[in-house]
Amino acid sequence: MADKLFAIADAFQGGDELTLSEVAARAGLPLSTAHRLLAEWVEWGGLARGDDGRYRVGLKLWRLGVRQPTARRLRNLARPYLEDLLDATREHVHLAVRDGLGAIYLERLSGADAVPVISDVGSRLPLHATGVGLVLLAYSTPDVFDEVLAAGPRKYLPNTLTTESELRARLAGIRATGLSTSVEALTRGAFSVAAPVRDATGAVVAAVSIIAHVERLAEPQFALGVRMAARGISAALGWRP
Repeated sequence: MADKLFAIADAFQGGDELTLSEVAARAGLPLSTAHRLLAEWVEWGGLARGDDGRYRVGLKLWRLGVRQPTARRLRNLARPYLEDLLDATREHVHLAVRDGLGAIYLERLSGADAVPVISDVGSRLPLHATGVGLVLLAYSTPDVFDEVLAAGPRKYLPNTLTTESELRARLAGIRATGLSTSVEALTRGAFSVAAPVRDATGAVVAAVSIIAHVERLAEPQFALGVRMAARGISAALGWRP
């Protein structure tokens, strides 16, 4: 039984949303067995079933994932810099890493009057529609970009980037400046500023962002603060420019 449960979990390693038949095929299980085990996963909270009948990894598994040692170490190293960023802005401060075609939020600190957002610790949001996601996508391998396009990026709001030309131009700008700024791409009334976090080898392993009220877009402390926080966390990870 344990092997079958693990086979169900392994079917979601790419972070995909899957139908019953797709899960059964990936796990090598009969449809009836897959259906029964999926129901148990959903009841426990490890998987969630959408209105369209497709299954995805649930918050309970994501929250367990962000507690694993590597993620916990990154959170602990980043925490002082995120707190400084929160003090400077009083808005939302995020730390995220890439998993497949999504960005998983390892940490979120929020000011009392911060703009309402849907992200939280353990949330998984699409790369193309989030500030941290665009940064992580900008420094990913070309095949990840191809997969994002093949998946058909969803247009959440008028400013959400979905076409190949839009995304290529934005990602090139991020790589040139080391900063991503998005205005009302996923949440109305909000903008985000994000920057990459590098490890000792120089590889981008995470992204830091602020999400703030769009009325504060012209204030200079956001871009400066995000850059400083990202550099501080990178230095703590051993990166030397």
